[in-house]
Amino acid sequence: MIEENLQQLLLNYCEPESDLLKKIDRDTQLKVLMPRMLSGHYQGRVLSMISKMVNPTTVLEIGTFTGYATLCLAEGLSNDGVIYTLDINEELEDMVRGNFATSPYNEKIKYIIGDATASIGSLNKVYDLVFIDADKKNNGNYYDMIFESVRPGGIIIVDNVLWSGKVLSNEQDKDTRNITTFNDKIAADNRVEKLILPVRDGLFIIRKKTN
Repeated sequence: MIEENLQQLLLNYCEPESDLLKKIDRDTQLKVLMPRMLSGHYQGRVLSMISKMVNPTTVLEIGTFTGYATLCLAEGLSNDGVIYTLDINEELEDMVRGNFATSPYNEKIKYIIGDATASIGSLNKVYDLVFIDADKKNNGNYYDMIFESVRPGGIIIVDNVLWSGKVLSNEQDKDTRNITTFNDKIAADNRVEKLILPVRDGLFIIRKKTN
């Protein structure tokens, strides 16, 4: 969504990646199908910054992939904070657990493999921060499932809401219609304040109102 030279400028003016995050990015590009699903350096710093601003005690991430965003979100956890990260892909489990074990946040991360809808229902937590980055057709379902569990003033972040700019098209395929339907749902939700950041593929930043 942003020209390459401007993207490089943005990277020059943000915090650097840790060596571990660089390794996860490199390994994902070399070894994993659809590596572009990884959040990457700039979006990772955005997630880290938001997490540090919230200083959450409890974070929920729906969609772990190779753990890059998980570790970025973990950077802002309070001293006794925990992040629950959910993913259905068993094939990546060993790689992801290895990435977490190498990090300083391993004890704060609860990595759960299985169907996210079942896992969400079993957790019974109150969340300060939620990051939704899984199967896009279920964005609305995940949002509805977690909404009452987000504390007033809590933040929900949803990834890929610009869908490579396809949301601008008048003739949309099924996947793009799903994204647009979700975006319209959030725009009409008076329980929240919201804005889309044109970061990478679009981040919907949603704040649950306090009254």
